[in-house]
Amino acid sequence: MTMRLVLAAMAIVIGTSSAAQAAPAKKAVAHRAPAKTAWASMIVATPEGGVRIGNPNAKVKLVEFGSRTCPHCAHFDADGLPALRTGYIATGQVSYEFRDFPIHGALDLGPILLGHCVPTRAFFPLLNAMMANQEKLVGRPDQVPADKQQQLQGAKPTEIAAYLSKFYGYTDLVVQKGMPLAKATACLADTKAVDLVAQRAAAANKAYAVNSTPTFLINGVAQANTFTWAALEPLLRAAVAK
Repeated sequence: MTMRLVLAAMAIVIGTSSAAQAAPAKKAVAHRAPAKTAWASMIVATPEGGVRIGNPNAKVKLVEFGSRTCPHCAHFDADGLPALRTGYIATGQVSYEFRDFPIHGALDLGPILLGHCVPTRAFFPLLNAMMANQEKLVGRPDQVPADKQQQLQGAKPTEIAAYLSKFYGYTDLVVQKGMPLAKATACLADTKAVDLVAQRAAAANKAYAVNSTPTFLINGVAQANTFTWAALEPLLRAAVAK
C-alpha cells in the first residue's frame, strides 16, 4: 500500500473515531413506577342488580343488602362507607357492592326505583343523599292519612310507590338533585322495574336468608349479627389477612 493510501486510510479511521467520540450520548430513559389504580373511582353495575365500587378482582368481596329507609343502613353509610372507601377499597383489597333490599316493603319501593333511575356513576351520590336525609324524610312526625291508606290497599304497586315517594319527599329530593320530574314519574310507573325488585328480593332470601338490613356478605358468606362498621371492620381485616 502506498504511503498516500496509508495516510488516507488512517484519516478515515481517525475521522470515524473522532465522530463516534463526539456523538452526543443518548439520554437515559426515566423509569417511573406505574400509577396507582383509582379503585375508589371504579363503579359498575352488577348482574345481581347492585352497584359495585372498587377492584373487581379484590381478594375480599363485600356485599351489603341494604334498605334506603333503614336507620342501621344510614348509620353504616355515614360511619362505615367513608372509612371503607379511603382504606380497604382504595388499596384494592376489598370491593363493596350495595344491593337494595325492600325490608320495609312498599315504603322502600319508591326510593329503590328512583335510586336506580340515574347513571351508574350517580348511584352512590344519590344513595348517600337518601341515607343522609333519611331521618328528615321517613322520620317526619305526620303519617299517611287513614283514608288514603285504605285507598292504597287496593292500588297497584306503582301507584303506591308514587304516592309514598311524594308524601315522604323522595320525589322532591331527586328533583333537587337534578332529575327531571317527568323522568322521576316515569321511573315510579315502571312495572318491569317493580318486578325486578321483587325478583331480586326473592333471590336474596333464597340464597342468603336475608331477613334484616343491613345484611353483609364477605366472599359470599352472610355475617351474623353484624350491623355496624365497628362489628364489620374486624371481619374485613381478618379476611384480608388470610
